[in-house]
Amino acid sequence: MAAVTTASLCPGLGKPRRDHAKPPRTTVCHCLPAEAFAEVADAQEGFTAYEDEANKFTLVIPQGWQVGAGERSGFKNVTAFFPEQNPNSSVSVVITGIGPDFTSLKSFGNVDEFAENLVTGLDRSWQRPAGLAAKLIDSKASNGLYYIEYTLQNPGEKRRHIVSAIGMAFNGWYNRLYTVTGQYIDDDEESAIYKPEIEKSVKSFKFT
Repeated sequence: MAAVTTASLCPGLGKPRRDHAKPPRTTVCHCLPAEAFAEVADAQEGFTAYEDEANKFTLVIPQGWQVGAGERSGFKNVTAFFPEQNPNSSVSVVITGIGPDFTSLKSFGNVDEFAENLVTGLDRSWQRPAGLAAKLIDSKASNGLYYIEYTLQNPGEKRRHIVSAIGMAFNGWYNRLYTVTGQYIDDDEESAIYKPEIEKSVKSFKFT
């Protein structure tokens, strides 16, 4: 099963949850509706457009990647995409219900504040013994989304490279935070070959 790293915010809180540094349990779904996949103009050669009509988003994923559905509740929804032959590379979409006080991404601060808060909340390199090391690489806002790039590394493990797109949408009852997270291993040749595909997939995310 693919290891999927997600990073998002707690409902009603302005700082990240520590447990989001852990990969969620996922269950491969072999019976997704065919209409979830469609060839559209945005899907270039080697990619397939995935559309979630219920949650109103779309993105492109590399052809042949597996799709997994995570734990679901009224306030959280997880979908993961990954190559069967390399569990260290993946793209996931985590949808979390948030409090009514958070009406837009700016409710969490600008993109730099958001990114700093996220990465600082994950970092435990200052502990003794040292824990998870998180390092911010880049952050920017574009087309109503926040884009954040950072790395995560547990002691004695390889460094994971993370690229994320964060957005917010209203589903008719409450606002929801969408966190699209792509990851691969920095110093692993087999994993790094997926870097351009993962970055393209994350950047292709949009609301429908």
